[in-house]
Amino acid sequence: MLPVALASAVVVGLTAGAAQAGEVEVLHWWTSGGEAKAAAALKATLQAKGHTWKDFAVAGGGGDSAMTVLKSRVVSGNAPAAAQIKGPSLQEWAAEGVLANIDDVAKAEKWDSLLPPVVANVMKYKGNYIAAPVNVHRVNWLWANPAAFKKAGAKVPTNWDEFFVAADKLKAAGIIPVAHGGQNWQDFTTFESVALGVGGADFYKKALVQLDQGALKSPTMTKVLTTFKKVKDYTDKNAPGRDWNLATAMVIKGEAGMQLMGDWAKGEFIAAGKVPGKDFSCSAAPGTAKSFTFNVDSFAMFKLKSEANVKAQKDLAAAIMSTEFQEIFNLNKGSIPVRLNMDLSKFDDCAKLSSKDFVDTAKSGSLVPSIAHGMAVPSAAQGAIQDVVSQFWNSDKMTATEAMDKIASAAKIH
Repeated sequence: MLPVALASAVVVGLTAGAAQAGEVEVLHWWTSGGEAKAAAALKATLQAKGHTWKDFAVAGGGGDSAMTVLKSRVVSGNAPAAAQIKGPSLQEWAAEGVLANIDDVAKAEKWDSLLPPVVANVMKYKGNYIAAPVNVHRVNWLWANPAAFKKAGAKVPTNWDEFFVAADKLKAAGIIPVAHGGQNWQDFTTFESVALGVGGADFYKKALVQLDQGALKSPTMTKVLTTFKKVKDYTDKNAPGRDWNLATAMVIKGEAGMQLMGDWAKGEFIAAGKVPGKDFSCSAAPGTAKSFTFNVDSFAMFKLKSEANVKAQKDLAAAIMSTEFQEIFNLNKGSIPVRLNMDLSKFDDCAKLSSKDFVDTAKSGSLVPSIAHGMAVPSAAQGAIQDVVSQFWNSDKMTATEAMDKIASAAKIH
C-alpha cells in the first residue's frame, strides 16, 4: 500500500461519558492547510452532538505507526470506535470479525439511495455496511497553468498525442512541461491515468481491478507502459523525491506547465489565492474525460461494548454522511461529496465538473477505483505492482515488455 494509503489511519476512540455522550479520541493525518480545516469540520460536527473531541496523534512517516497502533489496540481488545481505512483493506479488517454492522444507521439515513452502488459496495462486507464514506477524490486530473500555455502557444491536451505536442511546445518555451514528484505513489498515480487514457475503462477494470492476466500481458498494456515512460522525458532532473505539493507549486508559479495529480492539488491552488478557470485549469487527464478514478476516504466502525460509545459511534456515522458535514468537509479538502444529489452552489467549477462526471460515470460503468490510492486491489498486490511501475520509470534499461511481465507476476501476489 502506498504511503498516502497507509497514512490514511484516523482512529476515533469513544470512551464512556454521559449516557448519550462519548469522548471522541481522534488520530488523524490531515495536517496540511486545507486538510486540517477539513478535520476540524468533523470535530465541530461531533461536538455539536454533545461528544467531546480529543486529538490523538501517532507520529511516524507515512502512517505505518498509526496502523501498528490500531492493530495493537484491536488485538488487546481496546478497539477504537472508528478508524480511517479504505478500499479492499476494509474487507480485510471485516474478515477478522472486528468491525461493527451499521446497517441501522445506513437504513435510517437511506445510504443505498444516496451512494453509487460501486461506492456502497466498498463500504459493505457480506452485504452489511461496516464503514461510512467521507468524500470522493477524483484522481485522473490534469492541472495546467494557462499563462504558461499561452506563452508556449500550446493548448491544454485532451488525449495523449496532444499531451506530447503541448509538452514539446512548453519545453521549447523554456517551461518544464510536467511537474512531477519522483515518489512511488506519484509514479503510480501517473501510470493509472495513462492506463485509463490509453486503454479505456474496460481495459482498466480488467487489468488493474480484476488483475486479469490476459489484459496485463496485452498489446494495450505495452502501449500504456511506452506512453507512461515517454511522460518522464518531460519532467525535470530535480523530480526524484519531490513532494506532490511542491510539484503543484511549480505549476502555480508557472515554472511548470502541467501536473497529473488527484484533486487534493486543487487545495494548494486555492490556498495560494488562485482562481479556477483563470489562474489554473482543471481537466480530465488525457483520454479520460468519460471516466473517473475514485479514491474514497472512509471510517471503518469497530465493535464496541459500551452502549454510550455505540450511540456516539452511530452519531459519528450519521454525521459523516450528513449534508452539512459533506459540504463543509469537501469544500476544505478539495474533494466532492460522496452523497449524491447535493446542492453544489458553494463549490467551484472544478468540483462541479468532478461531481457531474462522478454521477455520469456511475451510470455508464466507467467509475473505477484508483489502484494507486488503495481502492482497487489488496494491499500486497498494489505494493508489488507499484514497485515495478517505479522501477520501470527510473530504469534506463528495462523494456516495456519486461515491465509488463513483471507487473503480471506482481499481480499474483495477494
